[in-house]
Amino acid sequence: MSLQSISIPPTTDRKPVALIVALHGWGANARDLTSLAPAFNLPDYQFVFADAPFPHPHVTGGKAWYDLQSKDARGLAESRQLLREFLLSLESSTGVPLSRTILGGFSQGGAMTLDVGLTLPLAGLICLSGYWHSSISTVAGSALPPVLIVHGTQDTIVPVSAAVRSRDSLTASGSAVQYREFNMGHEILPEVVDLMRSFVVQTVSKSDKRLSI
Repeated sequence: MSLQSISIPPTTDRKPVALIVALHGWGANARDLTSLAPAFNLPDYQFVFADAPFPHPHVTGGKAWYDLQSKDARGLAESRQLLREFLLSLESSTGVPLSRTILGGFSQGGAMTLDVGLTLPLAGLICLSGYWHSSISTVAGSALPPVLIVHGTQDTIVPVSAAVRSRDSLTASGSAVQYREFNMGHEILPEVVDLMRSFVVQTVSKSDKRLSI
């Protein structure tokens, strides 16, 4: 089994200067976040939208990274491995190294972003309306990627307290965390897209500077 994805290349004739990989939430699919590509207005970037590997139990055409309704999060271990292998394969298929790759996700996709992304030398991570799995107590690598956490104060699906716990745990682990709350529910507002774009541009630029030292 391998992850399927939708890839949107740069709108210029040049090779991509950086890569943004986006993970959808529970019950959605790879198409759910594709509108972010034009909204980011980064014509030199390539965007990859990955499909979760498991069918959603109730939504036709929907996908799941793992079973939210089971106590043991059935499927999580498989998704971790598949996502890690997928991310490691992207350098050869896109020409963009992990050091210039941003991984982001919404809700359950945000949880997968933190779960797997903290174990790889990525440029940065974005967690939208998500959480960090409490079962993950350690992260790999001495230099953790910077993280942007965004959450809605009116979110009734994933409470904002989950984002606060994630922020505090990541900060304690040594990660540089930017944390923002918005007066919104379980959604992505245009202001959030603007914030994400700024984080991406700044993070990729800082990554370049670190690598040149």
